[in-house]
Amino acid sequence: MTASYETISTRLDGNVLSATSNPPPINLIGPEVVRDLVGLLEELSQPTTARVVVFDSADPDFFFPHIDLTKVPEYTAEAAQAGGTGDASLGMLFRKLSKVPAVTIAKLRGRARGAGSEFLLACDMRFAFWEYAVLAQPEVGIGTPPGTGAIQHLTRLLGRGRALEAVLTSADSDAELAERYGWINRAVPDAELDEFVAGIAARMADFPRDALIAAKAAINATSLPTPAHVRVDAALFQRLVRSAATQQHTAELFKRASRPVAVPSSNSVTRSPT
Repeated sequence: MTASYETISTRLDGNVLSATSNPPPINLIGPEVVRDLVGLLEELSQPTTARVVVFDSADPDFFFPHIDLTKVPEYTAEAAQAGGTGDASLGMLFRKLSKVPAVTIAKLRGRARGAGSEFLLACDMRFAFWEYAVLAQPEVGIGTPPGTGAIQHLTRLLGRGRALEAVLTSADSDAELAERYGWINRAVPDAELDEFVAGIAARMADFPRDALIAAKAAINATSLPTPAHVRVDAALFQRLVRSAATQQHTAELFKRASRPVAVPSSNSVTRSPT
C-alpha cells in the first residue's frame, strides 16, 4: 500500500493488510472517513494489493457507532467519488467494498450501529469480541429504514422474521445473539480474538489469489443485493433522514447521547437507538 489516510491507519504484513479506523472523537462515519474509504477501496481494487484485509478500530468502545447525522450531504458527496453522482450513497460505496478483489474481515470490539453495522455486513466475514460487542440497526427508531445495505444483507443472512426483528425493534444485540442469528460469523473471547483473526487471515493469505477471488466472486453472484435494490434503499433513507420528524428524533438523540450507556450482559437486548 502506498497511500496514507487521515482516519485509517494501514499496515501490510505479507499478503495481509490491517486497516484500523480512528476518526475522533468516537469513530462516526463522516466525510473524512468516507473520503479515506473511497481511496482505500480504489487501492484494493488493484490486482497487486493484499489478498486479505482486516478492518478494526483503534477505539475499543466504538467500531463505527453510526454516521455523522449532521453531515449527510458532505459524506454523500464524498461517496459519489467512488461511483459517480448517480451512485452518491454509502450503500453503493459499501457494495464496492463487498466486491473488491481481496477477502475482507471485520474484527469487532465495542459498538457497531447503523451504518457501522452495515459496514460490517458489507465485509466478507465478521468476528466479534464475545464479552462486549454491540450491533444494531436503530434507523427505524429515529424515523427512517436503514439505507446502506442492512435490509438486503440481514434478510439474506437472518431470514425474514429475524431481519424484521432486528430492523423494526431498533434494538441492540450482543455478540452471542448476533452469532446465533447469523449477523456475525463467530463471537470469540477477547483474549483469543486477535490471534484467531490473525490465524484465519494468514491461512487465506497463503492460498492462490486467483482461487480466492474466483470463489468470492461466485458467492457474491448468488448473495449480493443488486445495484437497483441498494439504490432504492439509499434514496429512501436520504429522503426520510431529512424529514422534519426524523430531524426532531435526531435532536432528541443528541440530548440523550451524554447519558451513560450500560454495557449489555450476555444474551441481553437493550432498546436504545443512541
